[in-house]
Amino acid sequence: MTRIVARFVSVMLKVAPQYCETSKMSITSAVGVIALLDEPNVLLKEFALQKLNEIVDEFWPEIADSVEKIEILHEDKSFPQRELAALVVSKVYHHLGSFEDSLTYALGAGNLFDVMSNSEYVQTTIAKCMDFYSQQKVALAEGTQDVKPIDSRLEGIVNRMFQRCLDDGQYKQAIGIAIETRRMDVFRRAILESGDIPGMLHYCLKVCLELLQHRQFRNVVLRCLVDMYRELATPDYVSMCQCLIFLDDPLAVSDILDKLVHGDQDSTLMAYQIAFDLYESATQQFLARVLQALKPTTIVPPVAADEEKTEESKEVKVEPVLSPKDELMKKRLDRLVTILGGELSIELHLQFLIRNNKSDLLILKQTKDAIRVSVCHTATVIANAFMHSGTTSDQFLRDNLDWLSRATNWAKLTATASLGVIHRGHEKEALALMAAYLPREVAATSAGFSEGGGLYALGLIHANHGANITDYLLQQLKEASNEVIRHGGCLGLGLASMGTQRADVYEQLKFHLYQDDAVTGEAAGMAMGLTMLGSRSQQAIEDMVSYAQETQHEKIMRGLAVGIALTMYGRLEEADDLVDTLAKDKDPILRRAAMHTLALAYCGTGNNQAVRKLLHVAVSDVNDDVRRAAVTALGFLLFRNPEQCPSVVSLLAESYNPHVRYGAAMALGIACAGTGLKEAVALLEPMMNDPVNYVRQGALLASALVLVQHTEFTSSKVKDIRQLYAKVIGDKHEDVMAKFGAILAQGIIDAGGRNVTISLQSRTGHTNMSAVVGLMIFTQYWYWFPSSLCLSLAFAPTAIIGLNSDLKMPKVEYRSNAKPSVYAPPPLLEEKKREEKERVTAAVLSITARAKRREAAQSKTSQAASSGATGAAAEKMEVDEQPSAEKIAEDKKLKEEKEKPKEEPNFEILSNPARVVRQQLKVVHMAENSKYIPLKDIGIGGIIVMRYGQTDQPEELVEPVAGLMNSLYMFGWGKLKFISVHFCSNGSQSGGRSGT
Repeated sequence: MTRIVARFVSVMLKVAPQYCETSKMSITSAVGVIALLDEPNVLLKEFALQKLNEIVDEFWPEIADSVEKIEILHEDKSFPQRELAALVVSKVYHHLGSFEDSLTYALGAGNLFDVMSNSEYVQTTIAKCMDFYSQQKVALAEGTQDVKPIDSRLEGIVNRMFQRCLDDGQYKQAIGIAIETRRMDVFRRAILESGDIPGMLHYCLKVCLELLQHRQFRNVVLRCLVDMYRELATPDYVSMCQCLIFLDDPLAVSDILDKLVHGDQDSTLMAYQIAFDLYESATQQFLARVLQALKPTTIVPPVAADEEKTEESKEVKVEPVLSPKDELMKKRLDRLVTILGGELSIELHLQFLIRNNKSDLLILKQTKDAIRVSVCHTATVIANAFMHSGTTSDQFLRDNLDWLSRATNWAKLTATASLGVIHRGHEKEALALMAAYLPREVAATSAGFSEGGGLYALGLIHANHGANITDYLLQQLKEASNEVIRHGGCLGLGLASMGTQRADVYEQLKFHLYQDDAVTGEAAGMAMGLTMLGSRSQQAIEDMVSYAQETQHEKIMRGLAVGIALTMYGRLEEADDLVDTLAKDKDPILRRAAMHTLALAYCGTGNNQAVRKLLHVAVSDVNDDVRRAAVTALGFLLFRNPEQCPSVVSLLAESYNPHVRYGAAMALGIACAGTGLKEAVALLEPMMNDPVNYVRQGALLASALVLVQHTEFTSSKVKDIRQLYAKVIGDKHEDVMAKFGAILAQGIIDAGGRNVTISLQSRTGHTNMSAVVGLMIFTQYWYWFPSSLCLSLAFAPTAIIGLNSDLKMPKVEYRSNAKPSVYAPPPLLEEKKREEKERVTAAVLSITARAKRREAAQSKTSQAASSGATGAAAEKMEVDEQPSAEKIAEDKKLKEEKEKPKEEPNFEILSNPARVVRQQLKVVHMAENSKYIPLKDIGIGGIIVMRYGQTDQPEELVEPVAGLMNSLYMFGWGKLKFISVHFCSNGSQSGGRSGT
């Protein structure tokens, strides 16, 4: 009997596949197949499992009732088809929605789980598998306690998935999964097997900088990329140095630069280009350490051993004699040091801004004539500073000295400090330019507002490049006679020493903080954060947090709130503990500090966890200031993907709470700065007509941030919004706060002579530290108007500046494949001519009228005789000849030709240094038959080193232009005066006062 059953089952197993194909549609229930699971014969159970595996997607509800029977078969080690039983159970649990159980049994299915299948079951299970594997790998990497070792079966499925990606040529997908699961072996293998190693390395670097949000693991990936860049046939030193900036490895950078400088001419030019990119991306402290490492390599001439050091030889200085090779190396290293020091970059950008200044003074004049309130007076001064940032042109201030003299007290400090924005980068003459405002040895009778503004202005001129002025500002701060001068001195010192972490500067600022003076303390708290920018110094954090909890001054707490956030700049998850602590504090200012810290620690990452925290606070905190800060912080997180910001804040922009609406407007302005994003403008437009005045103010400011340097061709709303600014300013019934926003918006949208944009990301893909800091401090104008001047730190010149091997600007042409009007700045306004009013006829008495009529009649009678003879001739002369029909037609034709607009060319030739806006970069190329070959794609923009291709012909250079050298004295004795500064041949200066 047993033998018969066995033969029957064997026949059924052979026939079953064909039978199943023909009768699949006719099966109406799985009950019969499930009944076979109760048979004692193993072959019948195997047949039942095979049949269930085929029909499980259709009959899983019936199979679910008997799933325990199948689980028992899987757990029976003697059962030959244990893996098949596990696969059936896994599918049943998948349909039941129990994905964890499904994954557990899928692991038990072994090779029967086919990762190559595209079914929903396989794709879902693989996704769960990857998530679970990734969580375990991350937990193991971070050393989390109570983590179970990874199941070898789970790793087997993941390995098969990697192999599938590599076999299918899906290298980018394999790299993504490898990063997610922390598998650096697969990461490296995918790059090497891709066939395009340089292209894949570039992709990996982009992913690493934009998407990796865990600082320690990001450093591991970057270190791997540096090694792979070095292994290339032609090492990519530019990308290597960008990675090394993130790794904070200045010694490795200096080694690369030293190696390149000692190479051939092309290697030296590459070293120069890398140095320019380093200055744009790295901090002051990093650059100082690179320079320190480079200086020991400077060529020192050999000294003869038997040289007698007599007194005569000490008195007479003998120039060291270098060999031609050493002379060349010394020249190259000196140039490299000059570039890394930043002097050359600043000078080139200054030249560009002075040459291309297209500011419209009539806009400022119309604003000045329309305003009547002191707040708007201050706003106009700030707008003028923005419009002329870096151009050294203070013409508007000179033309309106009497109007400017109305500024008093803190408005005077703001007006003086605005000169620092106008002369930003004019570092060599900074002290001479500001001499009239700086504190003097003789005690002044003034309250110190001009002097405080002068020190603040020096900080703005030298922001993030203050090695030459920091000691001077430190000394002035020590000697400051009153709180106003100390306030300006702290701000200036903080800006100049940004990110240097100098202990002496920090201690001096802390000393002033501990004096518990509200005015000085606010600036000192902010300046401490600027000095310790991104350091995550535990001592600094403890000092600031503990003092913020002790002090009773709200102004000091506000300054410390920003200072704490600046200290944690870019520290990612390392700031989480501090954020959690501050967010639970009962004081709303410290909770606001938590929001600022979250914004700066995760700036540009788009971190989901950070975004969730900010959104939660935005709708739940009881304090309006905290909610406003939380929503504004979203802009700092999302600026790398500005398209996301409108969708994130769209509901917040319609909130019942006006502070949340204001925050949504500022978040859009920060995240979408310079992009002209249509969705952002569409959200801002309704807010410009909001019933609450400060919401209108925020919307106006944000619109200027978004539309800076945009034209009607790149954004259709620009013209209407510019007209709205003028309308708000000129409307007598408009609120002062909205007017303040509109005036500043006029300055922002035309910033830097219409030659700068606002970008929180550098051209090389790094987060623009100065821009982030500038915008963060700018948002504090809500409490303190002088803070708004720090927006100038975010201004980035939109230029292509070509340099030759001698780091001079040669005459080079670039071709822009777009009509000139598409990216040209808007035309200057034309002043309307005054229409002469008609005189009203004076009333005349009847007696006078009769007397005049009698006199007229008598004179007419007397003239009749004398004029009779010549009357006919005169009448004839008065008749003009009628022109011929031919002449009329000819005149008409000439008139039509004059009125007919000339056809605009489809391209434009630009001269070096060229104004090229961000949107224009994609259509700009080197002109045809150019003598110069750029070392990198000019579509990136910025300063580009070029190789001269025709050595047999001399190079033509661009003549430099001089900046404004006169110091404007605005607040003097009685009448306002100038101080004219003349520089002598030996570098000294002589000055004299002259009246207006």
